[in-house]
Amino acid sequence: MDQKLFSKDFTLVVIGQIISLFGNATIRFALPLYLLNLTGSSALYGTVTACAFLPAILLSPIGGIVADRVNKRNVMVILDFFTAAVILAFTLLMDRGNLILLLAVTMMLLYGIAGAYQPSVQASIPALTNQDNFMAANSIINTISSFAALIGPVLGGVLYSAYGLRPVLWVCMVSFMMSAVMEIFIKIPFQKQASKGGILKTARTDFAESIHFIRKEQPVIGKGVLVICGINLFLAAMIIVALPYLVTEVLNIEASQANRLYGYAEGALAAGGLAGGIGAGIFANRLSVHKSGNLVIACASCVFPISISLILFSSAIINYIVITVCCFAIMVFSTLFTVQMMSFIQAETPQHLIGKVIAVIFTVSMCAQPLGNAFYGILFEICKGCEYAVVLFSGIVSLMIAMKARNIFKVFSAG
Repeated sequence: MDQKLFSKDFTLVVIGQIISLFGNATIRFALPLYLLNLTGSSALYGTVTACAFLPAILLSPIGGIVADRVNKRNVMVILDFFTAAVILAFTLLMDRGNLILLLAVTMMLLYGIAGAYQPSVQASIPALTNQDNFMAANSIINTISSFAALIGPVLGGVLYSAYGLRPVLWVCMVSFMMSAVMEIFIKIPFQKQASKGGILKTARTDFAESIHFIRKEQPVIGKGVLVICGINLFLAAMIIVALPYLVTEVLNIEASQANRLYGYAEGALAAGGLAGGIGAGIFANRLSVHKSGNLVIACASCVFPISISLILFSSAIINYIVITVCCFAIMVFSTLFTVQMMSFIQAETPQHLIGKVIAVIFTVSMCAQPLGNAFYGILFEICKGCEYAVVLFSGIVSLMIAMKARNIFKVFSAG
């Protein structure tokens, strides 16, 4: 194992992530926005984005098992090529048949691929660097993800508002193909594990082993996952549904300008993730999982100014600025929390379990996302004209969860 952080192979992983995540951020911005522009319905938008998460939930544990039993490089290459093929198929079929159904199926496939893909990326970090570099490596991966998410929606918003959806699709397809070619040259140390019977028996055994580790050997990980579930359900889902809906449908902004402004707001979210990732790298030695509950409280607290602004101000631009700034701050704190938790998990988990444990965490935490998306889609539809009440509800419940999270991690510290 290389002692230095930026070995050749880790550098190739980083470059591949830049290209792949750029395409991923752009396509995830463009397709839901296209659906919202097409229908104008927050309920349909929330329902379709909720359905899109289901394959990710189902495929994430499979991705974790595969990540521990197959060369992680091969997993990344195959899935990037497959993503490019899915986008090509959508591009060729979008003028035929039921477009809403095609959008839903395509988003489900893309989210499912991402769910299977991420365990391989996260599980490759311990194989490419040493434990002293885990925090820095995770900070870099999160920074890359945020940087791609910053550039993707901004460029996607400009291309989409100026030329429509099709050029965005071609750019994304090329990005995934370039990433796949780049990843072919990565060498990730791999030791084949012995199978424990047939495929289904092996999968059941591996999944049970990872669940036992999370619940019995490192229960703080399990409690942390429950906190993430609660935040995904009541805070993250609200942001996912509210941001495009408020900017493009509620605030009194002309349609093409609203699409661009939504792209900038998504860019602000990504900029917050970028700032949080850089901050995690700079302050790696000062960050401790014992104090991570304070970061969750900070996330929840940032929701309240959005609700207050919607109550007090009629100006679309003032509300837009407040929403964007608060989303930026939420992403800063949530990224710091994510880097802390991921580094802790990688340090405490045995190498032969790392992919499966990360996949279980992704799976359980993602279960809350589709429920939250559907819930807030319907809630915003019911509360038309009183959107501030939905945002306020999200802030109150999230703050209650955050206070519980702080107590959980304090108890862990005392133990």
